[in-house]
Amino acid sequence: MIRKIGRLVLIAVLIAILLSATIWLILFDSEVGMARDIGIQEPGLALADYSSVPQSVIDDAVALATELVGDSQEKLQNLVDQLLAAYVEVKDIDVVVFFNSGGWGWNLTDETPGWSSILDGIKTQLDELGYQSLVLNYRRTSAGVKGCIKEFFEAATKYPRKAVDFARQVEFLTDHLPDLKVIVAGESTGTVISDKAMDILRDKNQVYSIQTGTPFWHKPVPLERTLLMNSNGRGIDTFSYGNVPAMIWATVKGWFGLTSPDDNPGDILSWLKAPGHDYSWQYPGVCTAVSEFLGENFGKKD
Repeated sequence: MIRKIGRLVLIAVLIAILLSATIWLILFDSEVGMARDIGIQEPGLALADYSSVPQSVIDDAVALATELVGDSQEKLQNLVDQLLAAYVEVKDIDVVVFFNSGGWGWNLTDETPGWSSILDGIKTQLDELGYQSLVLNYRRTSAGVKGCIKEFFEAATKYPRKAVDFARQVEFLTDHLPDLKVIVAGESTGTVISDKAMDILRDKNQVYSIQTGTPFWHKPVPLERTLLMNSNGRGIDTFSYGNVPAMIWATVKGWFGLTSPDDNPGDILSWLKAPGHDYSWQYPGVCTAVSEFLGENFGKKD
């Protein structure tokens, strides 16, 4: 009997160790610097020649990568390459826009047509103001079950690690390119990491943010350099205001084909409707707000 109890205790201990190890790997193993998986994904950045990069920039890139990913040589080299390629890409432009998508955080801009049109609108407005701009897609989640689990816990705890990782990479560029202006953009769940990063970068006066459709469970940090839109101009965003009954009713109507052309469109997932959770440049409430924000904060370039 004692031997049987001892065996059960041993099995329980082994299971506990395996679960602890799994949780540790999922929650604390850094994703930063995983090539072709997370980080700056669009446009594809490649840098084979560092000769045009000052040695001080290279040294700082190595130091930051070591801080963020530790001793893993593959991850470290990937992140160094990413940082230096981004530096080369933006060093001769005026404004860089980092886009954080909604959902799990791995969509590229062509998979988010609404925000793709907003990014085009931002570039057009900046061009009219005399600024040369570039959009970089920041993919915060690696593909697969492990990435989803890590993203769930990060989002649930308001990005204690990913927001810092992202903010430090933005800071790397602004520290070495003091004339560069940065717009941190985010949609839906992507507004949470954007908002947390902006809080970290609150003293960086060259960093701004444009966000749409904040999830109802997140209370954003009010900053003067942030434009937050929880309405596309046709009505409130039910997802941002937590109007669950309206979301359920809209979803049920969609199932039975009862949706009217006059209904305010929007969804969170393909099967879950969220009236008002729909943002694109076609909405006057969006394009007007963004244009005014850019005009007030950037003005005509001399």
